[in-house]
Amino acid sequence: MRPKTLITDFDNTLYDWFHVWYQSFSAMIAEVVRISGISEDVLFPEIREIHQKYRTSEYAFLLEEIPALRERYPAEDITHIFDDAIHAYRSARKHSLALYPGVEETLIRLRQCGVQIVLYTESLAYYTNFRVKRLGLDPLIDYVYSPPDHELPVFFLPKASLNAGNGDAVLAFAEHRNLPPGVVKPDPEVLLDIVKDVGREPTECIYLGDSLMKDIAMAQAALVTDVFAAYGGVQHKEEYELLRKVSHWTDDDVEREKQVSRMAVSPNRSIECFAEIAEIIGE
Repeated sequence: MRPKTLITDFDNTLYDWFHVWYQSFSAMIAEVVRISGISEDVLFPEIREIHQKYRTSEYAFLLEEIPALRERYPAEDITHIFDDAIHAYRSARKHSLALYPGVEETLIRLRQCGVQIVLYTESLAYYTNFRVKRLGLDPLIDYVYSPPDHELPVFFLPKASLNAGNGDAVLAFAEHRNLPPGVVKPDPEVLLDIVKDVGREPTECIYLGDSLMKDIAMAQAALVTDVFAAYGGVQHKEEYELLRKVSHWTDDDVEREKQVSRMAVSPNRSIECFAEIAEIIGE
């Protein structure tokens, strides 16, 4: 049976999330250290606690909540003091955010052939939708599934929304649907719920992702045909150590990944570039 739906991971499957994060975060931190004189050894543990609190390693209001900066500048506007750091972050993000080669052309081809495109990511809603729009994917995707946004910091008005009034993260074509809070890959029930929600059976879907331990193991447990995006691996890179130091991953997350990593996971198929998924689907 020819698959009717492609369910794909987002980060490091359609674009290089780690490259964008590393370029942006490292550019910002270099400016924060230069301006404040506070070392990375002090900043990183505090940043990790904030990232864990909000369940994301790309928290939009990070500088305003770092205790060392608030202590150093108790009565001043942090965003004003670190304007150069914020500019460095945004500039690096703008210049590094790009789809992998062949992604746009292949998605257009699949949609023209009637294949439904579903995106499933663990990144929170605002950050996901912002990138979907910025990468030009909005008209090429049918559904986007992600966890809901984190709460806004206390210095924002009650009932304010991270997405409110921000057209950069409001989708015009793709329909965004929130996953239940706290669900994480490789939970096969979440994938099966998505399959049912989009009106398909597991045998009518292909799942594509860059993580053997999360994406491929999950798809196999759900009996959805899996395809491994071999081109998306980044854990071997030296720069990845920076993400480990400030990541939102908790000790429980690390232990869970260790348990999954003990499983022998062999993908059904592997591809070296995104365009190859069209051949597997048969289009």
